Amino acid sequence: MGRFGGKSGAAFKAGAAAHRRPAAWVIVPAIVIVGVLATAGTYALAHATSSARGAAGAQSAALAGQAASTAPLRVLSVSPAPGARRVDGGNPVVVTFSAPLAAGSPMPSLKPAVRGRWQQAGGSLAFTPAVPFDPSSQIVLRIPAGANGVRTAAGATLARPVTAGFRTRAWSARRLSELLAQLRYLPLSWSPRRGGTGLPGVPAGAAPADSGLAAQLAAAYSPPAGTFRWHRGYPASLRSQWRAGRPSLLLKGAVMAFQSQHGMTMNGVAGASVWKAVFRAADRHSRNPDGYTYALASKADPETLTIWHDGRIVLSSPANTGIPVAPTADGTFPVYLRYQFQIMRGINPDGSSYADPVSYVSYFDGGEAVHYFPRGSYGFPQSLGCVELPLAAAAAAWPYLTYGSLVTVAG
Repeated sequence: MGRFGGKSGAAFKAGAAAHRRPAAWVIVPAIVIVGVLATAGTYALAHATSSARGAAGAQSAALAGQAASTAPLRVLSVSPAPGARRVDGGNPVVVTFSAPLAAGSPMPSLKPAVRGRWQQAGGSLAFTPAVPFDPSSQIVLRIPAGANGVRTAAGATLARPVTAGFRTRAWSARRLSELLAQLRYLPLSWSPRRGGTGLPGVPAGAAPADSGLAAQLAAAYSPPAGTFRWHRGYPASLRSQWRAGRPSLLLKGAVMAFQSQHGMTMNGVAGASVWKAVFRAADRHSRNPDGYTYALASKADPETLTIWHDGRIVLSSPANTGIPVAPTADGTFPVYLRYQFQIMRGINPDGSSYADPVSYVSYFDGGEAVHYFPRGSYGFPQSLGCVELPLAAAAAAWPYLTYGSLVTVAG
């Protein structure tokens, strides 16, 4: 270590030299200047390169946009999918294109035609039906092409027309049950969810007539939430026939009863005319004037016929069913034909013919009917398949056994 406090000789000389220079002098190392100049040059080069790249990108985007505007228009997707089945007829039809369409472009068409409108959003067109498409129907969508077809703002068109089709599903058996229950054609009641009206889009407190046909049709595809409740008094043999939300004998009988009340062909099939008549009846609160009837013919000893009407027993009488060679078939059947009096004709087991005068006749299964027939006694098999009653009992039963009433034969 030296005598100058640890500094080396070279360091001391450098310090002394610095002490002798004027204070205003500033020495900037050459390497720093070179670095600044190099940095500035690099920035200028980078800035020029960035500007060139931006111009090139804008030019490429413009060329791409120009190419896209002149490219043929294409259909990217259609909903419901072509060939789809069991489609809700109230759903919109959506077409997605490869580019947005021009304002005023011709629109696609639908067959069968239904009221509604097309709306454009970007590259999509959506048709919302004002009234749902008919049930179990084939719907055909056609998108026109060429000079008279759909087009973009740049004038691009489809090369050829596009056709797609789908099939709507049947209206809901559950919704039909809801309406017929409200109209008292079923031995059950139905009420919508608390606070609801039983129709989509209809606010609480609105009258059914306020809904319009569109809401009824929408509910026929998508039934509103609600609860079925059995009326008291009916036996298990009737309850077992019920299939909530599915076709059933109870529903068929109710449709037959409705058809008979409205002067329609009575076949138990709910076609479009039946549905529309049910809608009108619901709007008018036009309930079943006959009420609900159910009959049970028991082949247990002694044989009997019991009739329930609106949940209470109105008749219980001895009855006769078929002899072993011509038994009354077990099962449940709706009344489909009625006579207050007729000459009943047929063939006896021995091959001879008969032509018997009978009264208060209600046919429920082929040639089998509930009716009066004179016998010395009742309560055991004597008939050729019919359910025979004494005169007073048959007269009392006949007004209740209206069209569509269910008759169960058991034993």
